[in-house]
Amino acid sequence: MSQPLTHDLEALGAWRLALLQRLQACAARLESRELIGDAGRAAVEALAHKLQAEQLVLACVAEVSRGKTELLNAIFFGDAGRRMLPASPGRTTMCPVELRHDAALPAEIALLPVDTRLDPQPLAAWRARPEAWQRLSLDASNPGGMAEALRLVTQTRRVDTGTAARLGFWHDGREQDNPPPDEDGTVEIPAWRHAVVNVAHPLLQQGLVVVDTPGLNAVGAEPELTLGLLPGAHAAVFLLAADTGVSRSDLELWTTYLDGGAMERFVVLNKTDLLADPLGDAATAAQQLEAQRAEIARLLQVAPQRVFALSARDALAARVAGDAGALARSGLPAFEAALAAQLLPGRRALLARAAAATAESLRAEATRRIALRRREAAEQLVELRGLRGRSGLKVQALLRRLDAEVGDFERCCARLGAVRAVLRRQMQQLQALLAGDALQRRVVQMRAAIDASTLGLGAARALHELFEQLRQALAAARAQADEAAQMLGASYRRLNAEHGFAFTLADVPPLERFGDELGRIERSFGRHAVPAQAWRLAGSAFAEKFQQMLAASLRVVFETAAGEAEVWGRAAAAQLELQLHERRRAFGARRDALERVRAAAGELEQRIAEVEQHDLRLAGLQWQVDALADELRAQAAAPAQAGGDAGRAGSTAAAATSPSRPPAMPPAAPPAMPPAAPPAAARHAALR
Repeated sequence: MSQPLTHDLEALGAWRLALLQRLQACAARLESRELIGDAGRAAVEALAHKLQAEQLVLACVAEVSRGKTELLNAIFFGDAGRRMLPASPGRTTMCPVELRHDAALPAEIALLPVDTRLDPQPLAAWRARPEAWQRLSLDASNPGGMAEALRLVTQTRRVDTGTAARLGFWHDGREQDNPPPDEDGTVEIPAWRHAVVNVAHPLLQQGLVVVDTPGLNAVGAEPELTLGLLPGAHAAVFLLAADTGVSRSDLELWTTYLDGGAMERFVVLNKTDLLADPLGDAATAAQQLEAQRAEIARLLQVAPQRVFALSARDALAARVAGDAGALARSGLPAFEAALAAQLLPGRRALLARAAAATAESLRAEATRRIALRRREAAEQLVELRGLRGRSGLKVQALLRRLDAEVGDFERCCARLGAVRAVLRRQMQQLQALLAGDALQRRVVQMRAAIDASTLGLGAARALHELFEQLRQALAAARAQADEAAQMLGASYRRLNAEHGFAFTLADVPPLERFGDELGRIERSFGRHAVPAQAWRLAGSAFAEKFQQMLAASLRVVFETAAGEAEVWGRAAAAQLELQLHERRRAFGARRDALERVRAAAGELEQRIAEVEQHDLRLAGLQWQVDALADELRAQAAAPAQAGGDAGRAGSTAAAATSPSRPPAMPPAAPPAMPPAAPPAAARHAALR
C-alpha cells in the first residue's frame, strides 16, 4: 500500500538530486571562465555534501511495552506478510536498534557486543571499526529467516554483579533500579550494545533513519543513546498506551529527554484497540478517545494536532491482509501523512535557504571578477582612443607612464603583503580561541570538578561554569574577528583611494549565533546533572561517556565556528590575490596594446575594436552569471515532485549541463548594440 511518507521522501530525494545537478553544472561553467575561487569552491562543496548526505533521523521513544516495535513493524514491514521485529509479549528489544539503508552494504543486521562498553571509545569510533561488529545477512525473500535473525536484538547474558557494574548495569546506591539477581548472584544484561539493520525499504532508501530507543529510564541505558543519538535526532515519536494514558514514568521520560528540545515531536497514543468495549457504543468510545488526546496535549504542552491515536497492531494486520479500510480505521495513515506534511517541509526549507545563499555568494564572487576585468578594459579603451591622430611620441609617453604605474604597483604589493601577514596573524589568534585542544582542557577540568564533588552533586555548577567559559571564548573570537575586519576595512579604503583597487569587505561571520547552539547542548546535557540524575556521574562509566559525548558535541560547534571564520579569512586573502592577479594581467594587456600600436599604427583601430568586443563579451558573461544564479535559486524554490518524472527531469538537466563538458559560451562577435539588460529568454538562450 502506498504511504504518504514514502511519496514525500521520494519527492524530497528527487528535488535534492536535481538541485545537486544544477549546482554542479553552475560551478563547472564558472570554473571554465575562471570566475570561481577557493571560497566559491568551498561553498559548492559544502552544499553538495549536504545534498548528498542529508538524512532524516527519527527516534522512537517510550517506556517499556508501549508498542514502539509494533509501530515500526506496521510502517516498515507490513508488506513482508508477517511481524519482523520482535514485538511479542515477554522478551522485547534490549538494545538501541537503527533502521537505515546503505547501498554500499548488503542487507544485514550488525550487532556491537556489550563488552565494548569497557572501552572508552565513543560509538562513532566503533562505527568505523567493522571488525568489531557481528554481522548476519538478511534475505528479504525469506521473511521467516529474516524475522529469526532480527530476534537477536532480544538476546541477553548473565554476569556477576561486578561485571554488571563495570558495564554500567549495576549501581550499589540504586538497588531499586538494579536488575534482580538470581540464586547464584548473577544478573541478566543485554548481549548487545547497539544494532544496525540495513534493509532496502523505500523510506530508508530516501535517507530516513529510525532509532528504536528501549529502556531510557533504566540504570543500564546506553549512555550514548541519551547523550548523543537522541539529542542528534531531527524528530522524536513519543509513544503512550491508550489503556494507561500518561503515567508517572511516561511524564518523567518526556520531561527528562524530550521537553523543550529543538527537535520536532510527535505523540502517538497507541493500542487504541484495547479500548473497544462490547457493552458501549462507538460514538461514546470516539468521544472518550478525543478527550484523552486533548488531555495528553495539555499535560505534555504540545499542539493537539501533534497527538495521534492509533493501533499499531491493527495497522500491521491490515497491511499484511491488504485491507485498505481496516488500515484507515487503525489511524496509522493519518500519522504517516502528518509526518510527511509537518516534518519534511522544514528539512527542505533549510536546504533551499542554503542553496539560495550559495547562489548569491557565487554570483557576488563572479560579478567582482567580471567588474575588475571590465574596468581594466575601459581603461585600455580610454588610452587607445586617446591615441587616434597622435604621434609615436604619445605612445612613448604612455609607455613611460605605464612603467611608472607598474613601479608604483610593485611598491604597493609590499603593503598588501603586510596586510596579508597581519590578517594571517589575527586569524591564527582567532582559531586558537576556538581550538579543539583548549576545548578538551575545559571539559577535562569540568570532569575533575564533578569527580571532586560528593556523589556528583557539583555537576550542575561545574557544567554551568564550563558553558560560561565557552561563551566567553566565542565572544573573544567574535571580538578578534571584528578587529581583523577593522584592520581590513581601513587598509581597503587606503588601497582603493591611492591605487584604484576595488576591495570590498564581507560581513564578519555571526559567531555569536553559536551561543544558541551552546544553550541547546547545555540544556540537553544539563538534564543529567540535576540532583536526581547526578549520581550517575560519580565516577561511573556513565561519567566517562558523558565527558566524551559532551566534548564531541561541543567540538562540532567550535569546529563549525572556526570553519566559518576560516572561510571568511580565506575569502579576504583571496580577494587580495585576485585583484593583484587581475592588475598584473591588465598591465600586460595594456603594454601589449601599446607596443602593437607603436609597431604598426594601422593596428590601432583593430585593437580598439578587439577591446570593445572583449568588453561586450564580459557584459554577456555577466548576463550568464546572473542566469546561472537565478536558475540555481529557481531550482531550490521549485516544488518537489516524486517519481520517475522528477528523476528523468534531473537526468535531462544533468545531461544538458554536465560538469565534465560545460556548454559553449556565447560567440566572440557581440551584437552591435547590446541592451542594458537582456530579457530572460535571451539570457537562457545564451547559456545553452
